[in-house]
Amino acid sequence: MIDYKLLDRFESQLLDEMLRIVTSRMLLDGTLLSSEDIDYRWHELAPEYMVDAVKEIAQYPTVAVAWAGYIGMAIANGWDKDWASTQKATYQSFYGKDGFDDMDEHIVQNVLNMQLESDTAQWIEKTIRVCAQTAVSRIRHEGIEPQSPIAFHIFSRAVKSMYRIGAAIELKRLGYKFEKVNMGNLPQC
Repeated sequence: MIDYKLLDRFESQLLDEMLRIVTSRMLLDGTLLSSEDIDYRWHELAPEYMVDAVKEIAQYPTVAVAWAGYIGMAIANGWDKDWASTQKATYQSFYGKDGFDDMDEHIVQNVLNMQLESDTAQWIEKTIRVCAQTAVSRIRHEGIEPQSPIAFHIFSRAVKSMYRIGAAIELKRLGYKFEKVNMGNLPQC
C-alpha cells in the first residue's frame, strides 16, 4: 500500500527546500511561480520522462532529477511565447542531438535561446544542479528500499518538484511575478 502522507510530506518539504535554494541564488523571490497549464503539462510528459530518467538513476541520479527542471523551463517558455504549439509538443521534441543525454543543452540553446557559456545559463545550470543534488540527498535520507514501489513514487515526486522549480525559474526570467491586488479598487458587483 502506498503511503500518500509520506509522499505528500516529502514533496512539500523538498519543494520548500528547493524554493529556499533558488531564492537564495536570486532566481526567485520566495514564491513558486506557477500556472495550472504548466503543471498539467507535466502530467502528460511525465510518463515518457520517467522511462528515460529511471534508466539514469544508478549512474547519474542528479541528471535523472535535474533534466525535469529544464523541461519545466521549456514548457514555461512555451506557455509565454506559443502555448498552442507547446501544449502539443511531443516529449521527444525536447531531446538534444543525443536524445535524453543532452536535453539540457538543447533546451538552453534552442528553446530558451541562451548561450551555454553565458553567465545566466551557467548560474541556472549550477542552481538546477544544487536542487537536483538536494533532491537525491533527501531521497537517500528517506531510507527507502531501492527499486521498491515507494522508491519509484518518491523519485516521481522529486522530478515533479524539479519540473515545477524549473518552470518557476523561467517564469521569473520572463518577468512574471505575483502581485497583491487591492480589492478596494475593483468595481463592486
